[in-house]
Amino acid sequence: MDQGASVMVVEDDHTLREALCDTIEFAGYAPVAAENGLEALCALERQTIDLIISDVQMEQMDGHGLLKAVRSRRPEVPFVMMTAHGSVAGAVSAMRNGATEYLQKPFEAEVLLNLVEQLPAAHDSVTVDDTKMIIADPATRSLYTLADRVAGSDATVLIAGESGSGKEVLAHYIHRRSDRCDTDFLAVNCAAIPESMLESMLFGYEKGAYTGAHQARAGKFEQANGGTLLLDEISEMELGLQAKLLRVLQEREVERLGGSRPIPLDVRVIATTNRDLSKEVEEGRFREDLYYRLNVIPLHHPPLRERPQDVLPLARYFLSRYATTPAARFSDAAEQTLLNHAWPGNVRELDNAVQRSALLANSDVLEASDLLLDAELGAPAGTKISASPASVSVPVLEGDLKQREQALILESLKRNHGNRKKTAAHLGISPRTLRYKLARLREQGVVFAEA
Repeated sequence: MDQGASVMVVEDDHTLREALCDTIEFAGYAPVAAENGLEALCALERQTIDLIISDVQMEQMDGHGLLKAVRSRRPEVPFVMMTAHGSVAGAVSAMRNGATEYLQKPFEAEVLLNLVEQLPAAHDSVTVDDTKMIIADPATRSLYTLADRVAGSDATVLIAGESGSGKEVLAHYIHRRSDRCDTDFLAVNCAAIPESMLESMLFGYEKGAYTGAHQARAGKFEQANGGTLLLDEISEMELGLQAKLLRVLQEREVERLGGSRPIPLDVRVIATTNRDLSKEVEEGRFREDLYYRLNVIPLHHPPLRERPQDVLPLARYFLSRYATTPAARFSDAAEQTLLNHAWPGNVRELDNAVQRSALLANSDVLEASDLLLDAELGAPAGTKISASPASVSVPVLEGDLKQREQALILESLKRNHGNRKKTAAHLGISPRTLRYKLARLREQGVVFAEA
């Protein structure tokens, strides 16, 4: 949490309350004192509070009552519970009720300050449907403000952005902010499912529609009726299936495979893509009419490198999830390393990096060397992970199966000068399978040239 953030201390012991406020103020934060839960709620209504630290045992309203009231009024505010009667059962109960962390008295001032430092301020994040979204950077704030404005409509939304940047999180956010928030949110990954299966998964099928169809089954469109359907990475969908999807979107009805009865639909569709769909249209890989049908409300999710103020709040949040102790924190050098990294794999890469460092660190203070952003585990010190096709050579093929597959794909892509069709033919796989595997490589931060 940044310096100057407001921290409310709710404690009925006057001496301890003053001591905690003095400690917080000395560390550069703005303390707000409250004697009990009712007083804390009044203060919460009057001013901005970024973090609440509350005792459990208090008159008028105890810590559990305050936690429940705060979660119903200001669910985004981090809440730390402290108690002299700590127990595993009490901690589990507090966490289930929405506490961010808990502290057992007595605790050292350093433990408290480390915890305060690592928690994101309330204005840095929003919690929706148990999913925390960091919105510290102005670019992210602008995006989510726009999402708030369009969430109330039923218009189709097209979210473009790099893999791992947070497109699906944004789609969930739009659904939870809409009038459909109490209905189903279903997601289909169009890149990961073979075309023949994708069609039946989307539209459903009747009994006997094809060999193996022993009973009728509703598709995702039917299952999401009244709710929201996310078509993830829609740019990977084959042209033939795009035409069928267009009809469903135009007519607002679907026919199961092998069926003849149209089924009316009331579905809000959100689609995502990691490609420039207008360019895909120009090159004949995506239908122009479907593009305009989807592109009613276009949103662009910026990559992590274009919203640097999100990096540290995200990293601290991930650390709070993966660390084995609330005292865990990043050193100044580690935080600078996090800020200097380009994050080609976006938030997914950051999540993995923090989880890895939390598991391998030797102390509560994670240093820059613990991050291992470029080093390959098990390799000699100084070894870098190479993502360039030019660096792929025969010795790399001595590795495990996944490494061999990656090396073969990149080498074939290089030999065929980035031509996907020739590469797929050379590897003996379908162009769709190649597109899927290349999409997964992009998510891992692998950079390669394409025609």
